[in-house]
Amino acid sequence: MHDILIQGGTVVDGTGAPAAQADVAVQGGRIAAVGHDLGAAQRVIDARGLLVTPGFVDIHTHYDGQATWDAFLTPSCWHGVTTAVFGNCGVGFAPVRPGSTDYLINLMEGVEDIPGTVLAEGIAWSWESFPQYLDALEGRHYAMDIGAQLPHAALRFYAMGDRGADHRERPTNAELDLMGRLAEAALQAGALGITTSRTIKHRARDGSYTPSLTAAEPELFALAGALRRSGKGVLEVNSDFGDGDFEILQAAAEAAGRPMSLLLLQVDNAPGLWRRTLDQIHAARRAGLDVTGQVGAKSIGVLFGFETSRNPFDNHPAWAPLATLSPRARYERLRDDVALRQRLVDERPTDALTAWFDQAFRRSFALGPALDYEPEASQSLVARAQRDGSSPWALALDALMADEGKGLLLHPFENYSGGDFGVVHQMLADSATVMGLGDAGAHVGLICDGAGPTYLLKHWARDRRRGPKLPLELLVKKQTLDTAAVYGLHDRGVLAAGNKADINLIDFGVLDLLPPQVAYDLPAGGRRLLQRARGYRHTFVSGVEVLRDDELTGQTPGRLIRS
Repeated sequence: MHDILIQGGTVVDGTGAPAAQADVAVQGGRIAAVGHDLGAAQRVIDARGLLVTPGFVDIHTHYDGQATWDAFLTPSCWHGVTTAVFGNCGVGFAPVRPGSTDYLINLMEGVEDIPGTVLAEGIAWSWESFPQYLDALEGRHYAMDIGAQLPHAALRFYAMGDRGADHRERPTNAELDLMGRLAEAALQAGALGITTSRTIKHRARDGSYTPSLTAAEPELFALAGALRRSGKGVLEVNSDFGDGDFEILQAAAEAAGRPMSLLLLQVDNAPGLWRRTLDQIHAARRAGLDVTGQVGAKSIGVLFGFETSRNPFDNHPAWAPLATLSPRARYERLRDDVALRQRLVDERPTDALTAWFDQAFRRSFALGPALDYEPEASQSLVARAQRDGSSPWALALDALMADEGKGLLLHPFENYSGGDFGVVHQMLADSATVMGLGDAGAHVGLICDGAGPTYLLKHWARDRRRGPKLPLELLVKKQTLDTAAVYGLHDRGVLAAGNKADINLIDFGVLDLLPPQVAYDLPAGGRRLLQRARGYRHTFVSGVEVLRDDELTGQTPGRLIRS
């Protein structure tokens, strides 16, 4: 007798094969069979009218710190994610020498917008080496499986000391040797990869660039050597892809003999660069390299609100007394004081931030209850103000005052140069790309993209109106088999006999995102943006139900994955 029998659902198995009605039997935490007339079970779930998919594998999260205090890894657990990989973009918390935690906190706070007070209070720092960090993670249980990667910045700082914080410094031969040995030890202990950052967007809280920004070939090849010697792991890179950079990274991947995963997105200052990079990825694949581009489900957009990390009125002298009030008191003060609201709109400071917002309002939108993440240019604050003969600043204030002061403005700053998702469609449809860029666990005060798996299905397979959709089967594959394969996790991502019983049952007709909300639930009362979902009837990890009707069951069958 099976443990669980999921009957009559529409199975989208993760391979890209057409959806088909079938039953799924689970026994001992694994899928026993997929088909019909599979026999009896202790628990039978009527899945008629529901999608049955593999659990989602999110390979781009930043739960490096959160995994040391949070068993449920919100928000990913609400969006069908059953495996999360972190340590991306070269930042993380191991290895770390005693007394040097402040630097890693400063770097993570700047690069990934996670408050330093949260990290200082939430992380126990019970390790020094990366293998010891893995041991600390293995001692905990989670609502999903987790995997960790070795971050270049932490490794560099550990090997070079304070010099390692300066991207202009070059490691000595002895330091290169130490980096290589530590990287190999991390991979042998179970690190899923080594990650690095080569983008000027990544800065520490003090404004300094990420240490790996200009790492020269000897340093990259020290990491590549560790990958080759261990025969394990992925090289994950976030790069601006300036002239010659792809060639350097390709050479490192060739030296490593291991897969390479590159972040792929569109930036306004070079809107065609993504296409050149994708062409280079395809050329590398034709040459026999295992290279993929990680892409997102939508634009990357910041959210401005009275409770987020930034709002358009932060620098106004009249805002200073409001900043110290509670959210409710602030809203009531603004609601009741017409003159104050008028002053915020009319008496604009003449500084760089105001000038930036004057331009940003041309592509900023009120994020209403309909949650339109692909808005028309005609709905921007500037376009509406021109039609109405009003001020975009007044419209911004009105938008933020909505929902009793909890309203939000959306400003898409990447993947939106053309004013729609045309480029995102091309990225998603390409055979060389997989899902990534959700950044769950990071950018908690401004960006809320950890809900990417839900948005991927609801928008691209069902709701899109401004262009073509994509097949549901392709989208599920992008978030399951394809992402799992990047990291060699061949025991998941497909509903097939013998695989882990990581399974989602989704009411696709009602699948939706709830509005982003600010919560104060991090250590030290830290603030973050969270977004929940509607439509997940059941989520299983290793055959254990972790989510039922969009609510956590409290079960934590998830464990650390070692390479």
